[in-house]
Amino acid sequence: MIDVVMPQMGESIVEGTLTKWLKQPGDRVERDEPLFEISTDKVDTEIPAPVAGIMGEILVQEGTTVGVNTVVGRIDAAGGAGAPAPGVIAAVAASPASPTSAPAVAAPVTVPVAEEAGPLSPLVRKMARENNVDLNQVRGTGAGGRITKQDVEAHIASRSAAPAPVQADYVPVPSPVPAQVMQQVPPPPPAPARPQSMAPAVQEQAHFRGEAPGARVEPMSVMRQKIAEHMVFSKHTSAHVTTVHKVDMTRIAKMRDRMKGEFQARHGFSLTFLPFVLRAATTALQGFPLLNSSIDGTNIIFHRDINIGIAVALENGLIVPVVRNADEKNVVGLQRSIADLATRARSRQLRPDEVQGGTFSVTNFGSFGSVFATPVINQPQVAILGVGAVEKVPVVVDDAIAIRSVAYLALTFDHRLIDGALADQFMQKVRSVLESWSEEIL
Repeated sequence: MIDVVMPQMGESIVEGTLTKWLKQPGDRVERDEPLFEISTDKVDTEIPAPVAGIMGEILVQEGTTVGVNTVVGRIDAAGGAGAPAPGVIAAVAASPASPTSAPAVAAPVTVPVAEEAGPLSPLVRKMARENNVDLNQVRGTGAGGRITKQDVEAHIASRSAAPAPVQADYVPVPSPVPAQVMQQVPPPPPAPARPQSMAPAVQEQAHFRGEAPGARVEPMSVMRQKIAEHMVFSKHTSAHVTTVHKVDMTRIAKMRDRMKGEFQARHGFSLTFLPFVLRAATTALQGFPLLNSSIDGTNIIFHRDINIGIAVALENGLIVPVVRNADEKNVVGLQRSIADLATRARSRQLRPDEVQGGTFSVTNFGSFGSVFATPVINQPQVAILGVGAVEKVPVVVDDAIAIRSVAYLALTFDHRLIDGALADQFMQKVRSVLESWSEEIL
């Protein structure tokens, strides 16, 4: 039997949710054939089988969140064609023991656990054990009612802030609503006296869920939950500051209009403004390497490679695949990488290594008509460049009114490491490359 493990989907990712099995015990499996789907804050994708064979036992059920390198299933490779994929086997060899073979620990604290709310992740069980939480008393907000770590944290917080007992002459006050629920669903208006036919516990539970007339409540998808966590973590980690520069894109716009038809015919994909911006950004990163670094405690890590993450909007979220060694590619190579990564991101075909290792990010909100925005830094990076829409506007050129193609570029940077002067010098270099473009693209 060959172990199948939860892969590492990013440097900062320690767990993933197995959302769907594509094979069942007894099914024939070919090597590299999609085996199961997972969801994290960085990727929502299919995981291929490491070997050919017959699908054996499934150890982790759909909807369960487990740590990376956890064994989720096994494949009987006897008689299967093809050797195991080296990367996967290496991950299995380095993985911790599966839950069934984990060594015993001394005198663990046990708590009652009900599985009706869906399978429980090892992290949730650990939190419950360490904090002596009865999971039967925790309301799950995950997919299918699954209890998440946020649910446990909210329960612990509400337990520590529980109101003192009141005398029988007073109407009981509902328990405090956890902060994340208050943000999602506004509290209902004051209600008249409670009908005698409705039990206090039932009314309190309905208030907790925010079940008011005209409202619809549904759980976030796993990807949306992870994105939310990652965004809040970034805002809590970095000192965000954004500087905006206006760039004259006329020279590039005219070149693009002139060559985009031939470019499409020759290469099979469209020519956009984005590869020009990436080309300018890589040039500026070479001159200002601090923006291609990250922070580790009180140390600065200067990255040798320039790997640029490209934000790709999906139907249910956002993903940031990485263009590796972007400084070694010309406009054609950059556009090819962008088109390929975006297409496979939307068809859930990205490989795990394609969503990690980024050292700088670019987000093209201009493709949706936005003039400029203030993007959030993609941790553990220290800067992200936002690209606004390229629009023809009247401007003053040599004391005369002229029509120019203009775009606003917004750089959000971590002020813990980067000062405003350095950020603006970086942007001046980006603008200089774009406004004086002379590189041939065909």
